[in-house]
Order: sequence, then structure tokens, then C-alpha cells
Amino acid sequence: MTLGDITLSTLYGPWSLESTEPGGRSGGGGPTAVDQRGDPLRTGRWDAFDPARDIGFPGEPPFTRGVHPSGYRSRLWTMRMFAGFGAAEDTNARFRSLLAAGQTGLSIAYDMPTLYGYDTDDPEAEGEFGTCGVAVSSLADMEVLLDGLPLDRVSTSMTINSPAAPIWAMYIVAAEKAGYPRAMLEGTTQNDILKEFVAQKEFLFPPEPSMRLVTDTIEFGTREMPRWNTVSISGYHIREAGSTAVQELAFTIADGMAYVEAALDRGLRVDDFAPRLSFFFNSHSDFFEEIAKFRASRRIWWKLMSERYRAENERSTWMRFHTQTAGVSLTPQQPLNNLTRVATQALAAVLGGTQSLHTDAYDEALAVPTAAAALLALRQQQVIAEETGVASVVDPLAGSWFVEALTNEVEREVWHYLDEIDRRGGMVAAIREGYPQHEIADAAYRFQREFDAGERRIVGVNAHIDEQEVTTVPVLAVPEGSLERHLERLERTRRDRESGAVESALRGLRETATQPESSASNLMPHFIRCAEAYATLGEQCAVLRSAFGEYREPVAV
Repeated sequence: MTLGDITLSTLYGPWSLESTEPGGRSGGGGPTAVDQRGDPLRTGRWDAFDPARDIGFPGEPPFTRGVHPSGYRSRLWTMRMFAGFGAAEDTNARFRSLLAAGQTGLSIAYDMPTLYGYDTDDPEAEGEFGTCGVAVSSLADMEVLLDGLPLDRVSTSMTINSPAAPIWAMYIVAAEKAGYPRAMLEGTTQNDILKEFVAQKEFLFPPEPSMRLVTDTIEFGTREMPRWNTVSISGYHIREAGSTAVQELAFTIADGMAYVEAALDRGLRVDDFAPRLSFFFNSHSDFFEEIAKFRASRRIWWKLMSERYRAENERSTWMRFHTQTAGVSLTPQQPLNNLTRVATQALAAVLGGTQSLHTDAYDEALAVPTAAAALLALRQQQVIAEETGVASVVDPLAGSWFVEALTNEVEREVWHYLDEIDRRGGMVAAIREGYPQHEIADAAYRFQREFDAGERRIVGVNAHIDEQEVTTVPVLAVPEGSLERHLERLERTRRDRESGAVESALRGLRETATQPESSASNLMPHFIRCAEAYATLGEQCAVLRSAFGEYREPVAV
């Protein structure tokens, strides 16, 4: 049997469904499944349940109960607070304060011009400097951003997608100049371009060259950066766009399958790169549904990696993930209620076995968090870790009839979606057809309709409204002078750099980008050369736009 012969149905077994439509529990009803022993998963029959066979032990396949046998008893999750605003100096100061307060990992948010591959002084970037993240236009900014941070003791996550490769190159060069060899660096580049086409829409290039860039980073990281997660396959933004929990998990795993297959097509061995793939999920407000989603995710990925992709290294089959509480659930009305929302969402992530966690600040529905609000969000994680006792028990909800039945239901419905995507030719083909986009739009519409009808109750918005509400909270503004400092550094960088080195590096990037994709044409070494020469992000992305073209999403008719 070849890889192409192994369909998702042959992996998971026969279907017996009352409905043939994929759906999620949050999406207004999905299929009622019957498992391979004939036990209806929703009828309450528990006589056939075998814990050792059906859920296993912590740290053992199928990893329903987590990938580590001791859970958090030997090591807590990484408290990784997402931060970034203004100039590099501003975000560096925020990182220093969070590390001093007990944060155990870094997570960099970039501003919109950076996310779209523009320098701050580009006309396309006007008015967007530093408002949703830090501005990084060249290696000079990255050097300031990382100045004095203990990159040998903390890992760094970077939320960057279309320009992930050149930004990662700047991080690598800045770290090496500070004395940290690339082979010892730990962290994650989000680098998940497929979810941009599906949900967040911050794409630059067409799908095929975009996938080439991702595959280049996987190949480069596999060879030179063994401690770095080259892709964080992200369901977070899919959920923020309005998907159900089932859709979030299904489309995220389908994206992961596409990256695995692209790396295999490049000639890489699955066990060489798969251990460094990681995931990123949303923790929403339906407490038990989120826990079931996390538990089902590990079981599905284990089955795919071990049986479809023939992974032999057990670590290749681990679903390791970061979690962020649901930004879309935060409300500007009665904003202090967001503290409760975030705390319960964070607890669901912990009970679901996350490896790292970001807790949203209560003021994020209004602006980038203030320092006080970000500190309070970190303290919420610390209270869960230090005071609740949940970290002392490995998978404490295991064996609960409700949790196990719901985990099975989520898994069953995810496999149904994955089979449908397989039938359409894989995730890239499904995206070109608009299939996941359509499914998410339908789910978002159902949610809005239920909210408008009062069937979805949100405290402070359409339930328990305070007509006399006078709550005001401080709102962060980009510090005065930040834009001027950034632009002065950008102008100085262009003036002082060696122009010949910049031209040579950009020429090499252009020549390689226009070649057909192959292992010999990996673009990462050229991005490293460009970073070392202080070529700006805008200059590099202009080369890629010229070589690859810009993508315009088709209008659905």
C-alpha cells in the first residue's frame, strides 16, 4: 500500500452517521457517530469502555492524556505572554518587565507594516506604525528588540507569516551577533501561511510560492536549528474568524498535513522534521468542549503521523501546542468581566494539557494592553499554577463519561472534515475552491444569528446589561517619539550600510527566487545574507513580490 492509498477512512474505520454533513457541536449540530465496536457515542452506554485501550496512560499512545507521563508535575507550562507595540525599545522594555515578573517565554507581536512586508516609511504603511505590535524594518531594529534578553534561557515565539523567513533570518543574525549560536536557539516561528488564506488574510504571495517559503524554513531548521519549531500550525485565527471548535481543529490538522507532505516531497525524512512541528490553538468559552478538543487533537495527530506518514520516532507523533485565550470573546462592555472569561479559558487550556499559554489582558478589546493589564494577565496563569492544585494531577478529568464521550464526538467529526478535504485533493486545493472559507463563514453567520436571537448570551452585551455602566480603563498609546526614533534608525541604517553588500545579497535572493523550487534553491541562506547586509524587510519583500507575484483572493460568486 502506498502513501496515496492510505485514506483517512482506512485509518479510522467505517462511518455510521445519521448526518453526512460535517459539523461541530458549536455549529448547530453535527453527526451522531457510532464507533467501530457499534457503541453509540451519545447514548450513555459505558459498559464497553476500556480505559487502557480507549484513552491510554499519560505519555503513551494515543496521547489522549498528554505527551508527558508526569504532566505538569515535573515542569509547568511555559507562560508566554504575547507582546509588542511601538518601536523596538518599547517592546524590549515590556519584555524585560514581564520576565522580571515571572514570565518564562517570549512571544513577539509585529505591527501591520511588518506583517505585510513593508518598511515603516513606505506610503502603504502610513498610520499603522506600532499600533498592534512592534515595527521591525531591518536587522538594526531586531538588535534593539533583543538587546539584553537571555536568549540562552528563554525560548522565543514570533507571530509572523508571509514574511516569516526574512524576519526569522534577522532574529538568527541578531542572536549570533549577541553571542548565541543558531544551533542553541529555542523558539517558534508561526510561519503558517495556509491559515492566512483560510482566515486571517495577511497573505502576500500565491499559495504555491508561499508553500515553498514554508518548506524552505522547515528544511533549513531541520539542518541547522534542531531546537527551533519552524512552523506553528495555527488554529487560533481560524477560530477568531468564526469557526466552530471542530472546524478549528480539523482545518488546523489539514494544514499540518499539507506541510508534512510538502516537506516529504522536498525529500526530507518525516522523522527528521516532524518532531519540531508545533501547533497553536484557541481556548474559547465552552469549557468542556475546549478540553475535549485538546484531548482529541493529540489522538488524531498520533494516528496520522504513525499510520499515514509512517513516523518511527515517537516524538514525531506528538501534538505539542501553545494556547491563547479567545480574543474574540473579550468585550468592551463591562471590560472587567473579561478577567473571568480569560481565567476560565486558561483553566480549560491547562486541563487540556497545553505546553505553553498566553492569557489575554482584560483591556484587549480596547487597545494593546497596558503594562498593568498584561501583568494581571500573567498573574492569572500564576494563580492557576500555584493555588488551584490542577498542576499536581495528570489529566484529572480522564475517565469522566462526559469528557470521554465529548472527546470521541469531537474526534469523529474532525475525521469527517479531514476525509472531505482529502476527497478534494488536500488543503491547498480545498483553499483554492474556497471550501474551508465557506464553512467558517457559515459557522460565523450561525453564531451571529443565534446571538441576535438571544440564543447566545454574552454577559454585559445582550445579557445582564448595565444601562448605567461607567467603567473606564486606561488605554495604551504608542509612546511619544517612538515613530521618530524608529524612522531615524531606519534612515541611519540605509545611510551607513555597505551598498554593494546589499545589492549583492538582494541579487542573490532574486536569482534564487526565480529558479524552480528544489533543495538546491533554498532561500533561507539568502535571507541570512540580506539580514547581515542590513537589507530592509521592504526591500526583500519587494524582490519576492517581483518574483512570485501578489495574490488577490478570488471573489466568491
